[in-house]
Amino acid sequence: MTDTITIIGGGLAGSEAAWQIAQRGLHVDLIEMRPVRGTEAHHTDRLAELVCSNSMGSTLPDRALGILKHELLRLGSMIIRTAFKHALPAGAALAVSRDDFAEEVTALIHGHPHITVHRCEVTDIPAGPTIIATGPLTSAALATRIQELTGQQHLYFYDAMAPIVVADSIDMQIAFRQSRYDRESALGGDDGDYINCPLDKAEYTRFVQALLAAPKIELKGADKELERYFEGCMPIEALAARGERALAFGPMRPVGLRDPRTGRRPYAVVQLRQDNVAGTLYNMVGFQTNIRWGAQEEVLRLIPGLAHAEFVRLGQMHRNTFINSPTLLHPTLQFKGRDDLFFAGQITGTEGYVGSTMGGLVAGVNLVRRLRGEPLLTFPRTTMVGALLHYITHADPAAFQPMKAAMGLLPELEESVRSKRARYATYAERAEGEMAAFLAEAGFSPV
Repeated sequence: MTDTITIIGGGLAGSEAAWQIAQRGLHVDLIEMRPVRGTEAHHTDRLAELVCSNSMGSTLPDRALGILKHELLRLGSMIIRTAFKHALPAGAALAVSRDDFAEEVTALIHGHPHITVHRCEVTDIPAGPTIIATGPLTSAALATRIQELTGQQHLYFYDAMAPIVVADSIDMQIAFRQSRYDRESALGGDDGDYINCPLDKAEYTRFVQALLAAPKIELKGADKELERYFEGCMPIEALAARGERALAFGPMRPVGLRDPRTGRRPYAVVQLRQDNVAGTLYNMVGFQTNIRWGAQEEVLRLIPGLAHAEFVRLGQMHRNTFINSPTLLHPTLQFKGRDDLFFAGQITGTEGYVGSTMGGLVAGVNLVRRLRGEPLLTFPRTTMVGALLHYITHADPAAFQPMKAAMGLLPELEESVRSKRARYATYAERAEGEMAAFLAEAGFSPV
């Protein structure tokens, strides 16, 4: 059996894969190109840096991302365990302190006796057991090699990052703290994890008109031809162009909230979520945008409560890359054309932080099992891990787009359950039972 496994990419997927392999006693060469070569989105050289948002989604046991997190904890995920360790108040969601989280993951990986971290750009696919976890910002040179290997054209979409605001610059005479439906904090703290900026109909209409009229950053050359918005991370101006009330039914939906000044639900609302441990920074939830920076501040200041806001980061858009997984990968994340090559993370089409982590864990575990002559794990579709992996490897290749964990990916229940809440609870209960039985049969133990 080989002495060393190569992992390309030190994001969530690559870090999780490295940890799973090293904990099983094999040596890992983890190669991360930052800081030798930067990306459009990263700001540090830390491993597992969170770039788009600091939220890993719901922690509720009957929600898709809640189920997936629970399964990953059961599988021994280092990333999810560390994320909970550095959790911030965010209602029923897992938001983390970006810097503290990435710093600890980096320390864990660098400190592991079976992991060697190399800081350089990879421009070719190595021979021998390898996991490619380069994420949505794969370098052009490596992307070319992957394209040559797969014989497939890469697909591209554009991912936009939300602005971050200094908390003290938000006018709390207008804005108010509240979680939707007054849900309790996932950390057991007080309600009001979110800051809400309410808009009446006139304010909302003025904001949407300014948004649509604002100048956008032009995409040029090949990027212009490749432009493709991804539904899960659509810029607000693109969503607003779909209809006058599109934002009010999307990221600005006011359901479950009441403005304490009026006692009524606002016409629309902008939510901000804590972004660091100190609570000094808040990010604008779902407010990814590609408006030019000068105009962007003017438009965002039209939001009640943000007239004098201090923005430490404005929104921006960057290109993401993913492979056509239905034609290229098995549900084990093994490449169909080479048994010792695996792909993991967002490059496979698993959207979001938790999905990326899941891919790294599965790829790492399965590569070790292959090297040891053990059967590879193909998770049941009734689990969220299995459902997501089945989707990215069985979707229609002609229309394949990235997907995050969703209840709709799970097979239907044998018996119909009319209540949505009861139905989701039944899905979650079934997933837990199926995962337990599968792991027992496979003789799997977390490390």
